[in-house]
Amino acid sequence: MLENPRSPRVRAVAKLTKRSARQETGLFLLEGPQAAREALAYRPDTIVEIFATPTAMEKHQDVRDAARSAGLEIEFTTEPVLDAMADTVTPQGIVAVARQSPTALKDVFAAKPALLAICEEVRDPGNLGTIIRAADAAGADAVVLTGRTVDPYNPKVVRATTGSLFHLPIAIGADLADVVQRAHATGLRVVAADVGGEDFLAHRRTLAEPTAWLFGNEARGLDDEALSLVDLTLRLPIYGRAESLNLATAASVCLYESAFAQRSGAGA
Repeated sequence: MLENPRSPRVRAVAKLTKRSARQETGLFLLEGPQAAREALAYRPDTIVEIFATPTAMEKHQDVRDAARSAGLEIEFTTEPVLDAMADTVTPQGIVAVARQSPTALKDVFAAKPALLAICEEVRDPGNLGTIIRAADAAGADAVVLTGRTVDPYNPKVVRATTGSLFHLPIAIGADLADVVQRAHATGLRVVAADVGGEDFLAHRRTLAEPTAWLFGNEARGLDDEALSLVDLTLRLPIYGRAESLNLATAASVCLYESAFAQRSGAGA
């Protein structure tokens, strides 16, 4: 059992909360039983180590069994050791280290996607994680992140995805102009969500077509250069008194509108 919170091994895991360490090692941190459960179910090949307190393993025996099925040994730790490793105040007794496994951009488009989410300069980890989760729930084929978007392996992003990080392809570090060019070559209509766009309801029928949604920065939205690349810019209507919608909420609505339209064959 690991008992020393200051040991080199514990410190090496704790460093993965920092982007520099993640870039250097190609690893990232998973916290809690849900993240471990989803990684073991969908991408057990990426898991390097699993640490847990005996109490957590008693409570989450399904995680223990899934780890054994994947040929992974669980390393037991004390509560102080696990707390030292984790990014959260309450890590729920389980921490894992996994290899980053982004999908190459060419492979995203080689799969002929019908629905994509593209994130350009999304900076809030919670927003990005929620967009990935919403894309997964709406049946999107992939999520593409430009180089100016927050690291998807940031612990806060990973937690916000609630496991969706392991469910669908995610390409990172992409150039927006290149992404749009590839989308057009694959037959996708690129639609930007922006407050300066056209009326959403007037264009719902077009969402039945293969679509790549483009979402921008929380504070500034999309700049003129980005908007010049897209085929259509739409705004979600505000019917109540709210000043605006949170980015992740707006993205969820857009992705589900496309999902509904594509599955019904009509947008209205």
